[in-house]
Amino acid sequence: MILETLHLLFFKNYDEANLRFSPHINCFIGDNGSGKTNLLDAIHYLALTKSAFTAADAQSIKQGEEFFVVRGRFCTPPDDTRDTIQCSLRQGQKKAVTRNKQTYDRISDHIGRFPVVLISPYDTDLIRQGSEERRKYFDSLISQLNHDYLELLMAYNYILRQRNALLKQAADRQSYDRDYLLALDEQLVPAGEQLVQLRQQFLADFTPIFQRHYQQLADSRETVTLDYKSQLPGADFAHLLRTAERKDLVLQRTTIGPHKDDFVFLMDEGSVKNFGSQGQQKSYAIALKLAQFEILAERKQHKPLLLLDDIFDRLDEKRITRLLQLVADRTFGQVFLTDTHLDRTDRVLANLSEQISRFRVEKGTVTAL
Repeated sequence: MILETLHLLFFKNYDEANLRFSPHINCFIGDNGSGKTNLLDAIHYLALTKSAFTAADAQSIKQGEEFFVVRGRFCTPPDDTRDTIQCSLRQGQKKAVTRNKQTYDRISDHIGRFPVVLISPYDTDLIRQGSEERRKYFDSLISQLNHDYLELLMAYNYILRQRNALLKQAADRQSYDRDYLLALDEQLVPAGEQLVQLRQQFLADFTPIFQRHYQQLADSRETVTLDYKSQLPGADFAHLLRTAERKDLVLQRTTIGPHKDDFVFLMDEGSVKNFGSQGQQKSYAIALKLAQFEILAERKQHKPLLLLDDIFDRLDEKRITRLLQLVADRTFGQVFLTDTHLDRTDRVLANLSEQISRFRVEKGTVTAL
């Protein structure tokens, strides 16, 4: 899969930009704060209809403007189908996503069509931060692979919001409709149980791929694995909800269910967060992303876009060398990377035969070199 062109209008620090890309390697060169990462984020928007770095879509509108537009043209194998995707948002309105000028009935229908993998120095936040970050990561990955999972996740979260609203209302009014609560539970239980089952199935397929990439990347003897921590397997979800009802009423939120689960990162049966060195944590995080790339490429039958953000500044030579070996071996398809120094980028990529396009980024302007 190739992204051929990119057009931006009032996106983050850009007034306007029009870019045409190499099908192989594309380098964005500029000082920190110039807008290099914003270009990667625009590509992320086209693939997943959201930012990789900011939670609120409105934060992507250039300061002082009323809207933003991101548009790109993809070419997808095996028949080189071309699709123009546009994401746009106007202040105070809903985000719009179109494919070949046709608006999606539901934005979720777009997810998974154009897979993307982002590798950045902040990937170790998956290890260091709380369970919510890990759930979001795996939910996003599984959703790109399985549209039914995405639909189920959205349905579960909708029922969960209704249940939590009822619990809060109960605290405010000192009473609640228990029949309604039980009716919500009847809907929540099958959706939650199926989510847990699909997560378990995915992890069984994903873990061996991840372990292989870690061993190749780290060249070390420690054993790494992924564990899924949930209260549901082997338990009656409906009974757990009833048991926790009083606690839920006090806390005004649902305390049991897959929205509380965690993906536990282990090394030699110990926590990577607590016992892994900085280098081991970096290898662990990159191995996750390489496994993500492989499983997406295998199941989608075309290679995702690969976005590499500031890896030359933040990763050591051994890990960069391994990534570039994969680029040289054509493991990856189209690659977009950012760096602060053109001479370093040229030196690192000197031995690659692929077509390379370079762009100079300066304070929200982009120029092809």
